[in-house]
Amino acid sequence: MRFTSHRDFARAFERALRRASVPVAFSQGFTPHPKISYASAAPTGVASEAEYLEIGLQAEVDPGQLRAALDAALSPGLDVLDTVVSTGGSLADRIDASHWRIELPEVEPEVAAKAVAAFLAADEVLVDRLTKQGRRTFDARVAVLRMAVVGDQDKTDHPVGDAVSGLPSEVSSVPCAILDLVVRQVTPSVRPDDVLSGLRVMADLEPPVPPRVTRLAQGTMSAQGEIVDPLEADRAGQPSVNASLVPAGAQ
Repeated sequence: MRFTSHRDFARAFERALRRASVPVAFSQGFTPHPKISYASAAPTGVASEAEYLEIGLQAEVDPGQLRAALDAALSPGLDVLDTVVSTGGSLADRIDASHWRIELPEVEPEVAAKAVAAFLAADEVLVDRLTKQGRRTFDARVAVLRMAVVGDQDKTDHPVGDAVSGLPSEVSSVPCAILDLVVRQVTPSVRPDDVLSGLRVMADLEPPVPPRVTRLAQGTMSAQGEIVDPLEADRAGQPSVNASLVPAGAQ
């Protein structure tokens, strides 16, 4: 599932809406399209346990029945975890931070820890990214709220909503450094691969095999440093429907 592009996922979700006979609303004009808004879609190559989207509907539906119908209509590996009625406002406005887990096979935890320390100690970490407009240089340090190397025992011992909960990894290499990363939404957006580029710039950390990246949570950063579920405010609401989805096949 991690190699499914956002466009592929969008097509699959629209097909699921049709299969489930969801009364989705459409835009006006010559080329009407379903009113679906995606919040911070994960990059291709990244797994996710916390994807969110908003659906505009033509009629009221029961959120529980909608969740079950969409879940049954989606392909294996895509699970709808929760569906709530929106109390208003933009879903995107409720997401200002995201929590990531980065596995670095064949990298010693001590080596990764030194690279992380060098990254966090810097006032600025400039990295390059190739965009549609050409190569762009920006500061990756400004977005990082928290980054640390965690031990293997933390793989299955995290609180739900703040980190992984029983996330199995297919990484079998020993050693394997694991980074716990929290970034805030900035412009331009800073992705996990940008942070890895920053670790390479600051400490010449170059994983010998491709890292495995998983998004664990998205939402608003609380004063206690925890990410609050963006659907929390809608648990008892009314109008359009927000849905939380997870590609379970990425676990």
